[in-house]
Amino acid sequence: MLRVEHIDAGYGDIQVLWDVSFQVKPGEFVVLVGANGAGKSTIMKTISSLLRPTGGAVYFEDQRLDQVPPYRIIDLGIAHIPEGRQLFPEMTVKENLELGSLGPRAKPKRKESLEWVLELFPRLKERQKQLAGTMSGGEQQMCAIARGLMSKPKMVLFDEPSLGLSPLLTQEIFRLARQIHDEGLTLLMVEQNVKQTLAICDRAYVLENGRIVMEGKGREMLEDPKVKEAFLGI
Repeated sequence: MLRVEHIDAGYGDIQVLWDVSFQVKPGEFVVLVGANGAGKSTIMKTISSLLRPTGGAVYFEDQRLDQVPPYRIIDLGIAHIPEGRQLFPEMTVKENLELGSLGPRAKPKRKESLEWVLELFPRLKERQKQLAGTMSGGEQQMCAIARGLMSKPKMVLFDEPSLGLSPLLTQEIFRLARQIHDEGLTLLMVEQNVKQTLAICDRAYVLENGRIVMEGKGREMLEDPKVKEAFLGI
């Protein structure tokens, strides 16, 4: 479904990604793990066409993404849940959710999608009329995820969904991600929380200093001595 082929990318004269290649098959839950500054969010921005690679290419269902404008990405079936949530704080929860369904794929099914996400996130159902900026960090993250789902995506990109959340809320966000996957969506997640993400994903890639250095099945990688030493402190 998604192919990232030998991409180099960065910001101005600073190169962040070096010859990065990986793929996500339909129906998979794949994670990219790595330390802060490894280049994880840069990969997400490149997939979403917010950042143009200086080398290589990105394909989604054989459509080359790095040659289309960012606003077309969502119409192709990709929802990007950004780092830091990026909600409209002075709009209500419901208004934020409805903004996720403005595209031609999603607008005809807005009512059906709204019912689905409010069932998936009961806390948002209680807070539909509340201003998004007045909710807790965990509730805002749920709203950001729900807004992405309102676009009727084929694939969801999660960029550091646990950032700034308590351990309890982090567990809840990961549980919801797994539930979304179980309902048939393909997921790609980048995360610093290595232990929890490897426990729930199908496959994983390890990113170090802008390069893919390891890949494998999630639970198997949890037992890998190199992963334990580098990320789990074991």
